Amino acid sequence: MRQKSNRRARGKPRTDRTSASEPRASLYDEVTHRIVAELEAGRFPWVQPWARSGGTGPCLPRNALTARSYSGVNVLILWGAVIEHGWPSQSWLTFKQALEAGGCVRKGEQGTTVVYADRFVPKEVDKVGLRGSAAPANEGEPPEAKSIPFLKRFTVFNVAQCEGLREGLGADPAPLPEREIVPVAENVIAASGVDFRIGGDKAFYVPSLDFVQVPPQPAFFDQINYYRTALHELCHATGHGSRLDRKLTTGFGTRDYAREELCAEMGSAFLCAALGIVPTVRHADYLAVWLEVLREDSRAIFRAASAASKAADWLLTRHAAAQGEAIQAASGEWRTAA
Repeated sequence: MRQKSNRRARGKPRTDRTSASEPRASLYDEVTHRIVAELEAGRFPWVQPWARSGGTGPCLPRNALTARSYSGVNVLILWGAVIEHGWPSQSWLTFKQALEAGGCVRKGEQGTTVVYADRFVPKEVDKVGLRGSAAPANEGEPPEAKSIPFLKRFTVFNVAQCEGLREGLGADPAPLPEREIVPVAENVIAASGVDFRIGGDKAFYVPSLDFVQVPPQPAFFDQINYYRTALHELCHATGHGSRLDRKLTTGFGTRDYAREELCAEMGSAFLCAALGIVPTVRHADYLAVWLEVLREDSRAIFRAASAASKAADWLLTRHAAAQGEAIQAASGEWRTAA
């Protein structure tokens, strides 16, 4: 699933981006074809065989210099590259960043292409600030310019492809100890603020009543699946109108239903990786429908991966805020006692 680039570690570094002459759709097609090939082979790109990945544990790929995690479809691209090559790290650098970190990319190493989505306003439109006419849309309103979406590609290298980097750069988190209760996952569930109910023999989210329900942990053959399932359902809950407002009121078996399940599948995998839990597939029975969706629309995987990252980030941000409040409260109690 690796995206290959023509750029190698030699000569002067250059900015690697989609040229104006290259159709925007080709980049969508290129990534989608790779994802479809993985799915057709029975491999789920968001659930990787971590034990065979050269020693790295589950975590989100991130920039080794800035510590910022990659998101959306780039998670799938970079995970795939780590698995393919057996690299022992999920940390990445651009050619220039490797130099900034005191080292360099080894000669002959080939980079992995990731993508960046944004929008721009054409210069001729930006100058007049109009909707293609000489007058504003409504009197009294400021003129509005149309923005155009675009994809830009750039090349990154795994830290295992570099040498001479300063100490401590891109260190991967220590794996969680084996145990049934995972406190950090419990904290994420609690911090979500979602009505979370335990009981019954099925896991589901009810959009109309806005609650998640999962069976009790002892009901799972592998108890870690309790957390994987809970995070999957919480990703669905982030789509509620009061949160990220995704389209949830769709019938079972529809394309929109499959898209939402794909979002929750990847969102749960991203969350598990961020928390140090090995991700697994929760709904492999949707594979055929997912393939149909991706074959019909080369942008579907981009939208689903983006929505999955937003869902995971929403839950992680709530967790981080709750942790910060707890630390503040503890600090206040300590000062009072002192």
